[in-house]
Amino acid sequence: MGGMIEMPTPAKALPGRGQPIPTAETHFVNGNNLAMPYPDGHELALFGMGCFWGAERRFWELGDAVYATAVGYAAGLTPNPTYEEVCTGMTGHNEVVLVVFDPNALSYGKLLQCFWESHNPTQGMRQGNDIGTQYRSGIYTFSDAQQAQATASRLQFQGSLRKAGFGAITTEVLSAPEFYFAEDYHQQYLAKQPWGYCGLGETGVSCPVGVLADSPAAVSA
Repeated sequence: MGGMIEMPTPAKALPGRGQPIPTAETHFVNGNNLAMPYPDGHELALFGMGCFWGAERRFWELGDAVYATAVGYAAGLTPNPTYEEVCTGMTGHNEVVLVVFDPNALSYGKLLQCFWESHNPTQGMRQGNDIGTQYRSGIYTFSDAQQAQATASRLQFQGSLRKAGFGAITTEVLSAPEFYFAEDYHQQYLAKQPWGYCGLGETGVSCPVGVLADSPAAVSA
């Protein structure tokens, strides 16, 4: 699918709406809450890595330590956008996956490893045949520790990619912006439609950040 490859200016961005769009209440795969409240001790992670249908599946498949996943829109300008609006390229939003996880059972470093190994982070405003700002690679962090780990992992993986002949990583690493839940039918889409479209393309390069991102050096970087 083709789309805009430049972010809209605030003056040109779609106005959106004041209220959230309707979405599902529970996770189609495990029945847990999609929105808060989440169990005590759980943390949030947020990633953009191309079409969010396939991206979300990569994270719920990590097992019971992932309490819930949800797809939505973030890092743009338009409040409470619809999918159709995001597809115009005039919201600036990325298609993202929210991950609610138990850090005592699954580290943030392992989520980063899944992120890097599940798509090609060198393609700018596209992922494979999906072209547009909504398909850009992004890590959106909820703490200083996550920010340090994400930045360190990007540096580490860049070295591995260059050795394999890939170019520069284009992944944005930003403090988590507001997350807007996508429509009901997008949630856990590939569990509802197992043969549905998944546009993710991996580089085939292994990422050692599971070790790096959990180290004290990475956290304090």
